[in-house]
This record gives sequence, C-alpha cells and structure tokens, in this order.
Amino acid sequence: MERPKMAELESLETAAEHERILREIESTDTACIGPTLRCGSAGEPGGERASCSNIVVIYGMCSVLFPISPQNQVTDTNRKLQNEGKEVSDGSSPGIACRLQQRNISATVDKLTLCLPVLEMYSKLREQMKSKRKAGETEMKGGKQERQMKGGKKGETETGETNEKRKARRDRNERGKAGETEMKGGKQGETEMKGGKKGERNERRKFCFLTHGFLVSFPRFSWIFSPFQVPGAQDLVDFSPVYRCLHIYSVLGARETFESYYRKQRRKQARLVLQPPSNMHETLDGYRKYFNQIVGFFVVEDHILHTTQGLVNRAYIDELWEMALSKTIAALRTHSSYCSDPSLVLDLKNLIVLFADTLQGYGFPVNQLFDMLLEIQDQYSETLLKKWAGVFRNILDSDNYSPIPVSNEDVYRKIVGQFPFQDAELEKQPFPKKFPFSEFVPKVYGQIKEFIYACLKFSEDLHLSSTEVDDMIRKSTNLLLTRTLSNCLQNVIKRKNVGLTELVQIIINTTHLEKSCKFLEEFITNITNVLPETVHTTKLYGTTTFKDARHAAEEEIYTNLNQKIDQFLQLADYDWMAPEPGSRASEYLVDLIGFLRSTFAVFTHLPGKVAQTACMSACKHLSTSLLQLLLEAEVRQLTLGALHQFNLDVEECEQFARSGPVPGFQGDTLQLAFIDLRQLLDLFIQWDWSTYLADYGQPTCKYLRVNPTTALILLEKMRDTSRKNNVFAQFRKNERDKQKLIDTVAKQLRSLINSHHS
Repeated sequence: MERPKMAELESLETAAEHERILREIESTDTACIGPTLRCGSAGEPGGERASCSNIVVIYGMCSVLFPISPQNQVTDTNRKLQNEGKEVSDGSSPGIACRLQQRNISATVDKLTLCLPVLEMYSKLREQMKSKRKAGETEMKGGKQERQMKGGKKGETETGETNEKRKARRDRNERGKAGETEMKGGKQGETEMKGGKKGERNERRKFCFLTHGFLVSFPRFSWIFSPFQVPGAQDLVDFSPVYRCLHIYSVLGARETFESYYRKQRRKQARLVLQPPSNMHETLDGYRKYFNQIVGFFVVEDHILHTTQGLVNRAYIDELWEMALSKTIAALRTHSSYCSDPSLVLDLKNLIVLFADTLQGYGFPVNQLFDMLLEIQDQYSETLLKKWAGVFRNILDSDNYSPIPVSNEDVYRKIVGQFPFQDAELEKQPFPKKFPFSEFVPKVYGQIKEFIYACLKFSEDLHLSSTEVDDMIRKSTNLLLTRTLSNCLQNVIKRKNVGLTELVQIIINTTHLEKSCKFLEEFITNITNVLPETVHTTKLYGTTTFKDARHAAEEEIYTNLNQKIDQFLQLADYDWMAPEPGSRASEYLVDLIGFLRSTFAVFTHLPGKVAQTACMSACKHLSTSLLQLLLEAEVRQLTLGALHQFNLDVEECEQFARSGPVPGFQGDTLQLAFIDLRQLLDLFIQWDWSTYLADYGQPTCKYLRVNPTTALILLEKMRDTSRKNNVFAQFRKNERDKQKLIDTVAKQLRSLINSHHS
C-alpha cells in the first residue's frame, strides 16, 4: 500500500517537472518545439504524459538541431542586464543621496529659523537680567519675532519709538474692527430687546476683538430676547503671544518686569486711541470709528484681567477708564459743538448710548456719559431751533395773509383735522365759506407738534423718568415759542412792506394760535403721561408769545394808520390869508376820511377792543396833527376866513366819528378825540373870551380843553393880521378898540400861563 502511494507521488513530481520544461521550451524563440512535444506526450495511452527519458531524448534532439541553448541565452541576457543596471545604479546613488541631504538640510534650516528667535530672546533676557537692565526692548523684539514665527515674514528694522507708534496705529485699526463688531452685537441685542422680554439672559456669548494681529475667541455674557441668539464676533483675537511672554517671564522670575512693561505700553496705546481725528465732527462714521477703537481697547483689557491672574488688575483698568472717560467727554463736547445738523446730533446721541451701554455691560461706569448727553441735548435743542426758524420763516413768507377759502366738506374737515378749530356759526354756513385765519395757522401748529416729536426722539434710551422727559420737552418747546417763533413773527410785523390788511390777519391768526396752546399742552401730556397739574411741571408760554405778537401787530397797525394820515396831511394846502371860507371841506380831508372808512371796514374780523383802539388812535392822531398844522411856526398869520375853512374840515372829522366806523363805542366817545380842536375853534369863532377868562380852571368850564398857551399862539397870529387891517376890516371904525381888546386878552393869557407855571 505504501509503495503505490510513493510511486504516485513520484509520478506527480515528474509530471510537474515535465510541465516546467515544456513552459521553458515554449518561452524560447523556437516556439514550435514546445507544442510539438506537448502534443506527443499527450497522445500516450491513458492520457499520461511521456516519460522523462523520452523528453530528455527529445530535448537532446533539439540541442543537435539548435546548437544555441535557450537557457544559456537567457542567462547571458540577464547577466548583461545586471551588469549594465549596476553601472546605472552605481551612477545614480550619489545623486539620490545628495537630494536627500538637501531636503534634510532645508528642513533643518526651517526648524532652526523657527527656534532661533526664542533662543535669541532667551539669551538676551539672560544677559539683561545679569546686567540688571529692563527687559522691555527685548520683549518687544521677542514679540516681533514671534509674529514672524506665526506669519513667516521678516520684520522691518525700525527704531523702538517709530515701531511702537506703527504698531499702535495698526492696533488701532484692528481694535476698531473689534469695537465695531461688539457695538453691532450690542445694537442687535438692543433691537431684539425692544421686540422681546427684557431681562432674559444667556450666560455665554462670544465676542471678538483684534489686537496685535492675533486671533482668538473668548466668551462673555450675552442677552437673548428671542428664540434666535444674538451672534457675536468670532475668532478675531489671539491672546496666546501675551500668554507665552507672560509664561516665559514667569519662568525666568521676571513676571513683574513684564507686567510693568505691558501696562506702560498699553497706556501709551490708550493715549493714541483716545486722540480723535480733527474732522471727526463732519460725519457719523468719524465718531463711530473713534468709539470702536475705545471699545476694542477696553474689552481686550477686560479679557486680560479675567484670564491672566494678575497681569492687569481692576485698579489699573479703572485708572485707564477714568482717563479715557475724561478725554472722551472732552472730545465729544468740543466736536459736538460744531454740529449744526440736528439729524447728525441725534445719530451721535444714539451712538453714544450704544457706546455707553456696551461698556457698561463690561462693568465700566458710564454715568458721566449720560450726564454729558444732557449737555448735548442742549446742543441738539439749539440745532432744532435753528432748523425750525427757517421752517417758520418759509411758512410766514409764503403765506397770502387771507382767510382760507373752503369749497366743500372734505376741505373743511381736512383743515379742522390739522388745527383744533370749532365754530358752530361757521359750520352752519353754506359752502363756499372761509376760515377766519390764513394758512400759516395750521402749518405753524403742525410744525410745533413736529418739533415736540423731534425733542422726544432725543430723550429715548437716556434712562430718564417720564417727568424728566416731560420737563425736557416743555422747556425746549417754550424756547421754540418765546424765542424762535416770536422772533419770526416780530420780523414779519416790522417788515416795511407789510400792509394794514396783513397786520389785521396776523392779529387774527395769533389770536387763534393763542387759543390752541391748551391743545399743545394736552398733546405733550398724551406723549409723556405726565399731567399738567403735577408739581413742578413746566407750563407752556405760548399764550404769552402770541399775546406779545398780537400787541406788536396792534401797535404796528396804529403806527401804520398814523403814517397814512400823515401822508394825507402832507397834501393839505390851506390859504391862511383867505378872506372867506369855502363851501365844503378840503378835498384832501375828504379823501382821508374815505380811506379811514374802508380801512375800519376790514377791522370787522379783529377782536372788538383792537378795532376800537385802532379807530380811537387814528382819530386822536388826526386831531393832534390838525392842531399842529394850525399852530405851525411857518403859519405866521391867518385870517378869520381861513379859520372858518379849517372849522369845516374839523366838522367833517366829527361827522366821521359820529357815524360809528367801528362798532362798540358808547355815545359820543369817539368824538371826544376832536374835543380840543372843537373848543379852541369855538372860542375864536365865537370870540367868547369873557367866558373863557372867567371860568378858567373850573371843572365845569366851557372851554376846559383849551390851553392858554395854545390860545395865545393863535391869537398872536390873528393880531398880526389885524394890524394890516385884514382880519378886523369890518370894524375899521372901532379898530383901535379891537386892537386894545386883543392886547388885553393876550395880557390876561400870559398872566394865566405865568400863574400856571408858578
């Protein structure tokens, strides 16, 4: 049993060997031999292959037929290839080794370059510590080398001072981005706070700030006012260089040296940050950049305070903040004073509030900033007053000073909606009809309300009580009424080309605006929810303003009327030597009376007392002017005929007074304006000297209004004519007696005058 198995194994080995020999023969150039042999061996009975001896015989035959052995050929070829490849391999080995060496050298140089700055810094620190010198300059250079390690760039060689300023300027820009990010985050939080529940907090929030060109993110408190978290800035500040320097100095036992140097340098940077640009007041962006730099600086310091355990302390930061607060407030006071645009001042206020709220969130006291905002509120109020002065001027200049016509119900309701006016009689009248006031009344009233809204905008977010807001609005509104609007009205009233019609309309308009002041009070109360009866509540002085304007307009009417009367009197052309009077009043006086009648007809819309006062004033001025005309020094002589003509003119004036040009006068009140002239003329025309001299000084005297001085002046003028036989020509026979009578009366009048003066 074992032998057959062994034989079988040998047979398998022999078959494998045959197969190998056949594959080798087939791989030679004589490819036909292999298949032939394989075919011969395959034809044996039982499918068995030819024996090894048969193959050897065949192989021997092949050797005779092909003297060159394939195996030898392959061996020779392989040997040649090995020899040639060895030469190539031997030639390339030095190149490969050189390349590897170069690569290693380059990598080594790179690593050494990274290490050398630290080693150099360490060496210099050791040297300076041995010589007991400060390590400030060394650390600065070391910080510069560390930045080179991070950025892979070679630093520029500069002097210490120039380099420090350059770093500070670059740091300013970087902090500006940081502060901008923080203030944007605060603004967004504030916006969402208005739309959500106030006071809901999220314990962590990431803020970002730039300093020295390194980036990192760090957590701070944040607010959440909605389901969406307020996004903060991310990955903007890397404090690792500071931490590394602090660690190195600590290991070297010189932590205090680094702390002193760090604080000194940061103070220098703080001073640079706190220097505002000269043109900061021109645009809001200038203020924004300034605030961003300050915010970025102090948030960085706050983070250093909480992460370095002693590199800075609260006293150091408080000292920096006090310096920053004083310089910032001084800069804002200076630059805000240049602002003339109320919109810019309002935007600046909002920016300051955001700035203060942002830093207050980091624990910095900002009460002084809010106190300064109250000062800026005064500046804002001044800019508003200047703006509204222009608004009021435009309204008053463009007004036609005529009652507003109303053609239909819609127009009527529109005007009533703009200005609080109620008049049952006017509502009953059919269309078309007119409001008593002109267009400037509803326009001025509307602009006063707009001013109040503008004042309210500034008070927002200032953490003021309702009473304080109410007081602020009322004080500003009082300035608008008593100063701005009052000046505008006075300028219009005093304008040379303003006529009586315009003055009458101004009086009517100011009367209605005065009545509307109570509605302005209610308007402010509805805004601030502070009742006018509250203690210390400021009252509006609008009624005083409009009363003063109305009185000024009234005085201007009186002056204007008197000027018109004077213009007519300049046309008077009396013949003072006329022997006989005319048949009617002088033409100039008739025209004057006609003007007065038409003028007082317009006064029907004026308040009663105003129209009556204007009419009485005009009549008194006319009476006084006529008397002065009679007593004028240029009139040296006059005749009794001229005196009678003058009397006709005075009677025309008295007839005008009796006609009641303005309703409301009782009896002959208006005629009393001419009483002085009437008694004087009656005395001379009737030549009733005995009565005058006998009753002078008594309350019931008939000629009580005749002044002896006036009578003497007029008598002297008539005595001169009598000497020329002009006045008393009809008494020629008794001329001497009449002259003696005039002299006697004149003497008695002088006696009365002397006794009166004594």
